[in-house]
Amino acid sequence: MARSRRGRGPESVTGTVGGGVAELRPDRDRPRGWTLLIDGAPQSHVDLDDPAYLEFSYQRRLGHIADLVAPPGAPLRVVHLGGGALTLARYIAATRPRSTQQVVEIDTPLVQLVRERLPLESTWRIRVRGADARAGLARIPDGWADLVIADVFAGARTPAHLTSVEFATEVRRALRPGGHYAANLADGPPLAFLRGQIATVHTVFPELALTAEPAVLRGRRFGNAVLLAADRTLPVAELTRRAAGDPHAGRVEHGRALLDFTGGADPVTDATAVASPSPPAGVFT
Repeated sequence: MARSRRGRGPESVTGTVGGGVAELRPDRDRPRGWTLLIDGAPQSHVDLDDPAYLEFSYQRRLGHIADLVAPPGAPLRVVHLGGGALTLARYIAATRPRSTQQVVEIDTPLVQLVRERLPLESTWRIRVRGADARAGLARIPDGWADLVIADVFAGARTPAHLTSVEFATEVRRALRPGGHYAANLADGPPLAFLRGQIATVHTVFPELALTAEPAVLRGRRFGNAVLLAADRTLPVAELTRRAAGDPHAGRVEHGRALLDFTGGADPVTDATAVASPSPPAGVFT
C-alpha cells in the first residue's frame, strides 16, 4: 500500500486488491469525504462525517429505496451483495439505527483497506463476510431479509452467475414476504442486458420498477439503472418524486410501460447467462 499524493490535506491511498488497484482519493469539497476507485473507475463515495450523504446518482437511488421500503427510522434486516466502500451499509446504519446488516464481498483485501482507512462506527450492526455473492446469499436463512441490495461488479461487469432466474429465486428465498430486492445494473445501447434482466427478475417477482437517467433509458449512453422488485405494490409515486429531484434527475418506469420496455427479451438462466457488458472506453475519464 502506498500514499500517492502530497500537499496540504489528506493524501490518496492506493493498494492492490483482488479487483485490481484500489485508490481512496480525498474529496476536496468535503473534509472527510473519500472516493473509492478500482483501476481508475469510480466505485463508491463515503463521507465519514456524514454517512447519510450519497454522492453518486445510483447510490442516491438505492438510498431512496432504502428510505421507502419501511416506515422512516424503522430498523431493517439488509443483505448487501457487494460491499465496495460500504456506502449503503453506512447510510442505512445512520438513517435506520438498530438495523442488522450483512455484507457479502469477495474482495477481502478491499474490505481490509476500507475498514482500515474508512472505519465503521462500533455501534453499527454491520457484519462483513468474505465470500462470493451467490455463495454468501445461500447462507442467509429463509425469509431473513427485509431488503437485498445487489451491487456486484468484477472488472466493471456484473458476473454472469448473478444475472439468472436461479439467482433471483435465491434472492426471493432470503427475503421475508413483502421484502424488497434492489439491483444496480449497468448497460448501454442497445440495452439488451438491461431488458433481459427485467424479464429475468419478473419471472420471480410480480412487481417491478426501474429508475435511471432518461438518457440511459433511451439507449443514448452507457450508465447505471436500479431495478426494484417485490411481491407487493411498490412505492412508485414517491420513488418517482425523489428521482426527479436528484441532482442528475432520474425517471421511473413500472407496470405495462416497463414490460413493454423489455421488447420481448427472454429470461436468463444459469445455462444462458453472460456477464454485463463492459463500459465503453473513456466512460470514466
